[in-house]
Amino acid sequence: MNLLAIETSTRLLSVALWRDGDLLERSAERPNGGSELIIPWVGELLAEAGLTLARLDGIAFGAGPGGFTGLRLACGVTQGLAFGADLPLLAVGSLEALALTCGAERVYACLDARMNEIYSAAYEIRDGNLVAILAPAVTSPELAPLPPGGGWFGGGDGFAAYRPALDVRLGAAVSIVDADRLPTAAAVARLAAPRLARGEGGDAASAQPFYVRDKVALTTAERLARGGLR
Repeated sequence: MNLLAIETSTRLLSVALWRDGDLLERSAERPNGGSELIIPWVGELLAEAGLTLARLDGIAFGAGPGGFTGLRLACGVTQGLAFGADLPLLAVGSLEALALTCGAERVYACLDARMNEIYSAAYEIRDGNLVAILAPAVTSPELAPLPPGGGWFGGGDGFAAYRPALDVRLGAAVSIVDADRLPTAAAVARLAAPRLARGEGGDAASAQPFYVRDKVALTTAERLARGGLR
């Protein structure tokens, strides 16, 4: 199976090409912008693999939650590529991809959502599959959903942004934290490949980002009520 994946929900932009389990990838950190990198990376990976878009079996993208601009970028680019080549398109949760990069059995995935909020979810590996224990949510760090039991690995830049509040809220449930982990296109591809093989890919026109949050900005009163202008 040949599968292209794009993930741009955070400052880490990446593109990956899956070839029957082998992965080629391009990535770079771009806190602002970087959209000009995606299409050239796609071309480079296809050329390196000796493939064309027409020889792909599908395309996947990190659907979110994450930065609104990044989510629209991944969705828009993959829609265009999938529509032009008549390929199925598959949306993969960015928190799922983050959890997979952590390499732990139980992962509490947490991304900085800005505006004094986090995106979080919890996942377990069961029989080789990633299973959602807590669905993706957007909350303040002080109200982060609590995972059951203990032994959770905390991953994501939400821990870098709000570590003190999260330590108080999550307590001993999260025993190890790596705040540098971010979702990658390689993880998106690894999650998408078995789903695509099961025929879960859909029509490009129906794909859309998974925002979780429905507001991109707050009023001044709302920002002050949350403790500042972050």
